[in-house]
Amino acid sequence: MDEVVVEVEKAKREWDDAYEKTIEHIMAIQDYGKSRRRGGEEKVSLQRLNGLAQDGLSLLNSLQFNLDLLAPQLPSVDQVQSSQSLLETWKNQYQSLRVNLRSANLQAKDNMRKAAQEERELLLGGGTESTDLRRKRQAKAGLTSDAESITESLRRSRQLMVQEVERSTNTLVAFDESTGVLKKAESEYKGHRSLLSRTRNLLSTMQRQDVIDRLILIIGFSLFVLAVVYVVSKRIGILRLQQMATAAIKARMAGKAANGDAMPLGQHFDGNTVPNVNIPQQQRRHDEL
Repeated sequence: MDEVVVEVEKAKREWDDAYEKTIEHIMAIQDYGKSRRRGGEEKVSLQRLNGLAQDGLSLLNSLQFNLDLLAPQLPSVDQVQSSQSLLETWKNQYQSLRVNLRSANLQAKDNMRKAAQEERELLLGGGTESTDLRRKRQAKAGLTSDAESITESLRRSRQLMVQEVERSTNTLVAFDESTGVLKKAESEYKGHRSLLSRTRNLLSTMQRQDVIDRLILIIGFSLFVLAVVYVVSKRIGILRLQQMATAAIKARMAGKAANGDAMPLGQHFDGNTVPNVNIPQQQRRHDEL
């Protein structure tokens, strides 16, 4: 974050310098042609002055772009708001400079028109002064043409360099953003990987628990079936013993009746009454079960 603050302060200083120089170039354009009207010579051509002014405007536009990128990265909200307010001020100043540049060119053309009219009047007047002025104009025209061609070539080269610098800056910004996105994706992948590991362990535990539950269910069901079989078998055995005892009692009673044995007085045999039969103790336990 400290680097961002330093870059913002650097952009502010560069803006102030470029803004002052651009204003000087615009003022020079506005005053262009006045020296010729006073009989002097212009030190810098109008095309050169316009090239310098355009270079200044390009630099100011680039500084606006940089501040627009750096403002959201500032550490505090107050600094972000201050930078955004400064950016709006820069945009207004930039538009004002463009308007002033157009007005200055119009004024320069008017000055040149008036200067050309005065020279034409002077040339038409004749005399030594007219001849000297004609010679100076021819020499100046040759020098101006050469200087303007060289200046235009240098200006194009400088403009290409500025565009390359802006393109490199945009590439670096995009690269930084891509790096941030990749780091974020890496951190999310690590989080998902740990989550997947925990999920895999949980699934393994659930699978083991499912196997254990199945075994418990199978064992319990088996024990239940064995218990049912045991109880049923015991019940069947008891019924058989009852049937055998009943048959034995009936056979014994039938034998006594055949031998003429009378039943004691006061005792009446009922089909629902079971006589006292000596049954072994072990058999009685089975009956109780």
